[in-house]
Amino acid sequence: MDDRMDISSTTPSHGFQREEEEFYRADKHKNSLTDEGADFLEREADANVLEDDDILDLAGGAKDALERHRSTLPRTEEPPLLDFTDPEPSSTSKPEPEAVKPAPITASGDATTKPTKSEEKDEKIVTPFKSKSCCSLVDLLYWRDLQRTGVVFGASLLLLLSLSVCSIISVISYVALALLSVTISFRIYKGILQAVQKSEDGHPFKMYLDKDIGISSELVQKYSDTALAHINCVIKELRRLFLVEDLVDSLKFAVFMWILTYVGALFNGLTLLIMGLIGTFSWPVIYEKHQAQIDHYYGLVNKQIKDVMGKIQAKIPGAKPKTE
Repeated sequence: MDDRMDISSTTPSHGFQREEEEFYRADKHKNSLTDEGADFLEREADANVLEDDDILDLAGGAKDALERHRSTLPRTEEPPLLDFTDPEPSSTSKPEPEAVKPAPITASGDATTKPTKSEEKDEKIVTPFKSKSCCSLVDLLYWRDLQRTGVVFGASLLLLLSLSVCSIISVISYVALALLSVTISFRIYKGILQAVQKSEDGHPFKMYLDKDIGISSELVQKYSDTALAHINCVIKELRRLFLVEDLVDSLKFAVFMWILTYVGALFNGLTLLIMGLIGTFSWPVIYEKHQAQIDHYYGLVNKQIKDVMGKIQAKIPGAKPKTE
């Protein structure tokens, strides 16, 4: 009975000792891991301290070497101090030029360049002036503005009729006297009117006196170049006709001159100018109203002339008709 009691009392104590041993082992393993982590951190800190010390030793050695080199040089020559900082960008530095873009190439292979601003400005100035002058001339010949066309046509016709009756000196004198009589009378009238009304309107022609009426050199150069081109063309054509480069053309010119001899016997130059002025201001309006009939009869006459010229060229030896 006693033996059974002893065995039952010893069994719990043995299990408790085993639990204590396992707890002790776990605690020891945990402590060992903690010690290993602390040792690793200490080694890393020592390595960083060594690296910093090495950098400081290198910097100190470079400084000592620079001092020794400076001491060997004469006092008048000192090397410039080394600046290890990054240089700041200077505000006065010139910007790099932009890369020139190649001109676009068209389908035909030609490179097209864009016009500059000055060229665009010149085109904008010249093109409207040409179109405006052409439109004004067409409107003048087609009687779009009756008052303006009537003034121009009447003044031109009166001038030519005056030149046909009187000499050119007399015509210029009479025109100048008529213009002066109008302007002087108007100037006196405005002066008396200002004195009566006690107003200060100023000169009646002040707007026209202040206006710039000078002819620019560009305009003179433009029209002189055009006139020179026409003169050179006429000279070359006359040389070709008189030196008989083409026999048919020279014969046509001879027939035309022969007809002009009869015209000169009937009319003088002023009469022809008057007829030309009347035709210039009347023919566009007539052609605009009767264009179909005029084109029909013009085609018939042109065909007859070509037939006659073809027969003449066939009879003349060495003359070949021109291929159109």
